[in-house]
Amino acid sequence: MVARWALAAALIATPAALPAQDTDAQDPYIWLEEIKGEKAIAQVDEWNAATEAKLTAAPEYPIAKACAKQILDDDRQIAMPTAIYGDKVTNLWRDAANPRGVWRIASLASYTAGTPEWKTLIDVDKLGRDENQSWVWHGANCLAPDYARCLVSISPGGTDADVVREFDIGTGRFVDGGFTLPAAKSNVAWFDKDTLFVGTDEGAGSMTDSGYPRLVKLWKRGTPFASARQIAAGEQADVSISGLSVLDGDTRWQFVNRSPTFWTNKWSLVSDGGRLVPLPLPEDAEFETVLGGQLIAKLNSPLAAAGAGSGSLVAWPLADIRAGRTAKPTVVFRPEASQSVEEVSSSENALWIKVLDDVSGKLLRYDPASTGWTGRAIPLPANSTVQIAQTSGKGDTAFVSVESMLTPPTLYAVTGDAAPVAVASEPPQFDASKFEVVQKFATSKDGTKVPYYLARPKGATGPLPTLIHAYGGFRNAQTPKYLTEEPYRSGPLGLFWLEEGNAYVLANIRGGGEYGPRWHQEALREKRQNSFDDFHAVADDLVAQGLAEKKRIAASGRSNGGVLVGAVANQRPDLYGAIISGSPLIDMRRYNKLLAGASWMDEYGNPDVPADWAYMKAWSPYQNMKPGKDAPVAFYYLSTLDDRVHPGHARKAAAKHEAFGQRFYYHEYKEGGHSVGADHAEDAKRAALLLAFLNREIGSEMAAGSVTD
Repeated sequence: MVARWALAAALIATPAALPAQDTDAQDPYIWLEEIKGEKAIAQVDEWNAATEAKLTAAPEYPIAKACAKQILDDDRQIAMPTAIYGDKVTNLWRDAANPRGVWRIASLASYTAGTPEWKTLIDVDKLGRDENQSWVWHGANCLAPDYARCLVSISPGGTDADVVREFDIGTGRFVDGGFTLPAAKSNVAWFDKDTLFVGTDEGAGSMTDSGYPRLVKLWKRGTPFASARQIAAGEQADVSISGLSVLDGDTRWQFVNRSPTFWTNKWSLVSDGGRLVPLPLPEDAEFETVLGGQLIAKLNSPLAAAGAGSGSLVAWPLADIRAGRTAKPTVVFRPEASQSVEEVSSSENALWIKVLDDVSGKLLRYDPASTGWTGRAIPLPANSTVQIAQTSGKGDTAFVSVESMLTPPTLYAVTGDAAPVAVASEPPQFDASKFEVVQKFATSKDGTKVPYYLARPKGATGPLPTLIHAYGGFRNAQTPKYLTEEPYRSGPLGLFWLEEGNAYVLANIRGGGEYGPRWHQEALREKRQNSFDDFHAVADDLVAQGLAEKKRIAASGRSNGGVLVGAVANQRPDLYGAIISGSPLIDMRRYNKLLAGASWMDEYGNPDVPADWAYMKAWSPYQNMKPGKDAPVAFYYLSTLDDRVHPGHARKAAAKHEAFGQRFYYHEYKEGGHSVGADHAEDAKRAALLLAFLNREIGSEMAAGSVTD
């Protein structure tokens, strides 16, 4: 990478005072919530143009964009299994020639041998050209055990709303007269080969306040959807309701799940004639899988009946539940204090458990036995991020990826008692010997130890410009990935930043799932400030050690991370020089009225309840923005078509910066949904824009404090 830009003048400099905005009537920018409003789009176009004019002219921009695209399109990437269907495996392959992807299939034997013989099922780019649609792949659900028919989900432009079509694996074609649903936020699953569980948008009363299905119906093949039989209904204030079918050996178990809130579920077993039998799971437990007639769930609070603490895996016998007998729970796995169960998957006879231990991944295999569950650890490289890619329905093979910030991913096949076998590895994309990564622990305001990973050029001394990325919500743990993937949805930004002599940090703050339910619960609702304090603690720890300096630290987060970086910027403008805010939540006064926002009130609180707003008001980013030149410079990136987090959040924040005379950067893609980038070209462009932004605002050639010029 090449030298940085000098600073430029403010985008807009018209200081103004604004009211506290405790009510909608006090918000002068509410017109920016009109997603495709002519005035709003004109403003977006103006901001986009201003940002691109500044950042694309940076000398590093074209180099970074080309390098990022090359890395993302590298055909030496691992063809990760998207599903295992009997003796077949599928994969969605994206490269320069196939930016939207090719869904393809190969024999499991050839794949495991490392020489897959692929057959294309759906070319998403060609399908889009043929149908004059900007299709984005959202997955396929194929019916076990023969996997002949699949429900394919494709999205127009990358929104959460999907079009669903039935596909025949054998003919390689969509089924004439098969099951189809128009674009909607539907919940669709196989009930049996001729019946679907369906919840979809049928007009008034069919969707919840959160914008998800409120009804579950059984739709028979060959009949109009209008004749589908309703078997369950949720409340209007619920988050959603859906059906699920699980094949366990030769038995197909069918379930309905009603979610009154984001963190509570009421599961029922579907018995004869569509009768619903409530399951004995605690409402805050997480349904994981079914194995050997036993339902496996993860606890988020202690269960005295099983003698199990929060974070444990517990099993219930489904036959007893179906027969109306008392189902006695048994403990499958108890995590230690340093551990968290992050992933659970079943194969034909085994349960596979991915555990975090002080944020390092471990893989366990557990087997049911007459004397209880027995388990063992699978020998994989230590101090790594481990992910269960897929497990087989027949046989007991698990495909597991292993990587770290400096080690590219390797895919292992784990079968029986044999040692894991490397199936495929990505080649190194950079010289890892130039960098070092260490795990450190900061002390938060309340004394909690907060882990973080620090990557720096090897041998570097003194403070460096530092990018800190975090999430801190919804039980989502942040684990270190290969640097070409860090931070989330910004491609190789982390690598490029390090290569220019800077530091990159991944912070494991509260609100995530790094240490199980307690780590999440300690940042819920009125405790949200703990998450922000943890982030401040990491930044302050770096400064205290002489590894970073104030105003040359950038805070990065997306989605829920938008609440995070907006709050920390408002609270500590002395500490941060810049923020990167992707697809962000920002206006917590109105978030529950925008798109899917109502579904998250169990995480943040309900701003329409005075007691909740009393604590939310203290940290809501939008309401706490202030005039002044010391505000960290913000870069907002998002999508017009994001139908999960409303684009109005970022738009209104940008408008406030403009009114306050504060510099900011803004880039709103017209496609891509909540993930923003619809293809690698957009991801590469974003990585290059963000690199130019960081260089410009906190780069090593700048004088400390100059961002307020």
